[in-house]
Amino acid sequence: MTKSQDILPPRRAWTPHEVRRLRELYPDLLASTLARELGRPVEAVYRKAHQLGLCKSDAFMASDMSRRINRGHQLPSMVASRFQPGSRPWNKGVKGVTGTHPNTRATQFKKGQLRGAARHNYVPIGSERICADGYLERKMTDDPSIYPARRWVAVHRLVWIKAHGAIPAGHIVVFRPGKKTVKSQEITVDRLECITRAENARRNHPRNKSPELARLVQLKGAITRQVNRIARESGEGAKA
Repeated sequence: MTKSQDILPPRRAWTPHEVRRLRELYPDLLASTLARELGRPVEAVYRKAHQLGLCKSDAFMASDMSRRINRGHQLPSMVASRFQPGSRPWNKGVKGVTGTHPNTRATQFKKGQLRGAARHNYVPIGSERICADGYLERKMTDDPSIYPARRWVAVHRLVWIKAHGAIPAGHIVVFRPGKKTVKSQEITVDRLECITRAENARRNHPRNKSPELARLVQLKGAITRQVNRIARESGEGAKA
């Protein structure tokens, strides 16, 4: 570390007498008063008081000296800066005063303007992407009132709606078994079907996907139950 080369004054250590006076007087006196008495900067008084764990007394905090805004306090410096009954704010009746100066208007956000990450990540309507679930999606709107993820719609849904109209309530559009693709030109109506959510749940149940997977799921459940049982018994034994 570079030395100060006598540019900074030497540090002055706190004497036992100064520390004792600080402990005695700090709880009930202003730091500025103590600083004058001890011949030290106010910041040094605050810093040493913090190191010693000193706090102001309740009587000091309830007095005008604390400068706290409490009803009934009459400290002249506080009273002079209060709003008086009937006083008129300087900006009453003035609308848009912060935007009247040309320099201010030049740096204001414009309607529809993108900044920062939003500008960097923006893609136009009609763009396509593959979502986390592995489906091709297409951007349909820039409407800021719609949550960003909802501005994208799965392409296979759009293809089905174009051919058959709105999807009935409680139903979803899925790819037929073995027909899933993320290539836009290959997503055609003959690859799709509209099924109920209950049917979709049955199709995705482990026992319908793979008998071996179903057995593993059952085994995992059995192991989990045994682990929980042993944990409960161990906990009860420890309490006893």
